[in-house]
Amino acid sequence: MKKRRTGLVSVVLVNFRGTDDTIECVRVLQELNWPAELLEIIIVENGSGDDSLERLSKLEPGVTVIDSKANLGFTGGCNLGVSHANGEFVAFLNNDAKPHPDWIKEAINTFATGADIGAVASKVLDWDGVNVDYLDAAVTWYGMGYKPHAGEKDRGAWNDEKDVLFGTGAAMFIKADVFEELGGFDDNFFMFYDDVDLGWRLNLLGYRFRFQPKSLAFHKHHASMNKFGNFREEYLLERNALYTLYKNLDDESLARVFPGALLLATRRAIGRGKLDSTSLDLRNPGGDSEPTMPVPKSTMAGIFAIDQLVELLPQMTEARAAVQATRQRTDRDMTRLFGNVDEPAYPIESYLRGYDKIVESLGVLTGTSRRRILVITGDSVGEKMAGPAIRAWHIAKLLSDEHDVRLVSMTRADSLDDAFEVAVISHHRPSSVVEHEKWADVIIVQGHALALFPALERSSKVIVVDVYDPLHLEQLEQGRGKVLELWNKQVNDATDALNHQLLIGDFFLCASDRQRHFWLGQLAGLGRINAFTYSRDSELDSLIAVAPFGISSTDPVKSRAAIRGVTPGIGLDDKVIVWGGGIYNWFDPGTLIRAVAEISVEHPDVRLFFLGVKHPNPDVPEMEAVAEARLLSKELGMTNKHVFFNEAWVPFDDRQNYLLEADIGVSTHFQHVETTFSFRTRILDYLWAGLPIVTTEGDSFGDLVEKENLGASIPERDQDALVAALKMYLYDASAIEAARANVQRVREQFVWERALAPLVEFCRQPVHAADKSITPGQAAAALTAKVKPLEAARRSPHTGIRRDVDRVAYYFRQGGAGAVIERFKARRVRIRDSRR
Repeated sequence: MKKRRTGLVSVVLVNFRGTDDTIECVRVLQELNWPAELLEIIIVENGSGDDSLERLSKLEPGVTVIDSKANLGFTGGCNLGVSHANGEFVAFLNNDAKPHPDWIKEAINTFATGADIGAVASKVLDWDGVNVDYLDAAVTWYGMGYKPHAGEKDRGAWNDEKDVLFGTGAAMFIKADVFEELGGFDDNFFMFYDDVDLGWRLNLLGYRFRFQPKSLAFHKHHASMNKFGNFREEYLLERNALYTLYKNLDDESLARVFPGALLLATRRAIGRGKLDSTSLDLRNPGGDSEPTMPVPKSTMAGIFAIDQLVELLPQMTEARAAVQATRQRTDRDMTRLFGNVDEPAYPIESYLRGYDKIVESLGVLTGTSRRRILVITGDSVGEKMAGPAIRAWHIAKLLSDEHDVRLVSMTRADSLDDAFEVAVISHHRPSSVVEHEKWADVIIVQGHALALFPALERSSKVIVVDVYDPLHLEQLEQGRGKVLELWNKQVNDATDALNHQLLIGDFFLCASDRQRHFWLGQLAGLGRINAFTYSRDSELDSLIAVAPFGISSTDPVKSRAAIRGVTPGIGLDDKVIVWGGGIYNWFDPGTLIRAVAEISVEHPDVRLFFLGVKHPNPDVPEMEAVAEARLLSKELGMTNKHVFFNEAWVPFDDRQNYLLEADIGVSTHFQHVETTFSFRTRILDYLWAGLPIVTTEGDSFGDLVEKENLGASIPERDQDALVAALKMYLYDASAIEAARANVQRVREQFVWERALAPLVEFCRQPVHAADKSITPGQAAAALTAKVKPLEAARRSPHTGIRRDVDRVAYYFRQGGAGAVIERFKARRVRIRDSRR
């Protein structure tokens, strides 16, 4: 591949009998708001046969003029120009176009907003800047590219950046290496739809073609075509439309639409010539003595176009094979770029009748635009689900309204809804995910899936990573009490897994603003906050969004008795405090049990019910906190009198029966870094059930409870404050009424539809992260380059940061802080001496 000069823009102009326009265009280019040293102007004199070459050769230095020797068409002329270009970027500009002063600057700035942006389409208006020439791209189902709104008056509503199928050859930019990767324009086109074909192939390779309205040009419109004649234009348009379809549609789409496209091309040719296709029918009167009949050139343009497709079929089949072998995007994903494909284009009555017959009879418009979205969770999916699986289930349910969704569990999966598929994969058999990865357009992952399944790590699909649960912070508490090295390994392994996800992901979901700040720091440390991601969006919303755990927008309805009168020891009139989830090491059930014991002396009707002790995922072991809570309750004489442990896990669709029989929802935990960034999903269930909430302060929900007066937010381990809060929201009618009213108001903020809105919107237009390579091999290489130093620093016992940390610990144990300082000074002396 040719070595290119970084930052240099090579503008290619193709001249064919338009030298006056070309000379004026060069003058305007040299006056743009762009450094002259970063501008290269290349003119291809395309066999005009007049004095064009002589006149153009007299242009001042800085302009390269190339003699093509013959008319190579737009495609051949552009390809020849690029072969002489030295720039990192190539710009194509019609010689009868006039660029805005910021034409180049705005386009080059756009490339910085995404590593996967391979080309930029300029906005093009007519010469007077009034009517639209290009601001969008579309292609009909039968292959004819067109420019929506062309000829209409320009208006501000069309000034939004967006991804498009192609840019107009009148004014567009492309990375030179991408142009080379594509093999340039297809010379078989000569002109017309060559830009459609180039853009289509660029998108299929996984690059994006970005429309930038601030990169503006003005065009005189098709001046060059007047030199050839309308019938030749019709011929090229018909032929090249069929070329474009044949090359770029996948097998399924081609089989569906290509027969109809051929039939329609024939019907269009007959309609343009106003011929009667029944004239040779035996049933018609009249003789057949004349061997010839007059046929308009307009008709023959279509017939010749089909015949030339036959003639070039071997070359086209070879080109098609290359396109299909390298494509990174499915036709489902491309559909959003096609625009309105149902556009007959020609207002000929007989043709329009044929159009309707073909569309209705052959079903050419029955292709689906629904994406395929794969959701992967590590937890069990079914009647009994913990938080991660509940979240994954709701993600699948909500996205299934617009897409085809498959929810996959790494442990067990039972279907609870016909709206989406469920399946199981096993980390013991990594290949079990391969078929699902191939099926998907977008992959949403939780937990360790990316590390366990290489097919996901190598995938070219858009990856959404759900990091609502900071696993490495959990391990700081979950591993407490283990041997230090084992505990540290547990934390490091979780950190490595998360760093792995943060390096690979295109879009991230977190649970709160507080979490978002935390993850932005970790992303920045990994280099994901960079010029690309910042250029696309300085707020970084396109990289990471807040999508909290949610609740159903449907009110819970009690279908059976679950606690009162069912659990031995809990009567119909008792006051029930519910602990809505598992007991983990970072929680503080002990202070709560003691508080209930204290309250029970004055209020013997108080009951504390732990909703679930045994985790539904068999791979999750019971934590020490469970045994400690049981032991404390037993020692205080509370078990099965005032404190009750539900040894099973409440089924997902049965939990409302327990919640609706409670008077208060409670969550108590210890104050530490895990708490600071946690998101207690059980509290959402309390909101859903309309319960007053008593919780420990220090996390996002503690702040919410206090701010919105949903109950009480109390200091950690403060038994007196906890007793007072529980008594207030169990026995103070006015306090209970106020809290319940506030809960009803606030809960609307957390319904799943609102909570997951950023994900729903992203899946409508999924794109790779701005700094993400589009080639899986490139992504893997970048990942390796970033991860290896982290792993080496953490795991190597002999070099780098890990060795330094180990030596500091050793010297501290041997001689305290003084020994560390002494050794540090000695090391500085050695380093200084070694550099002399």
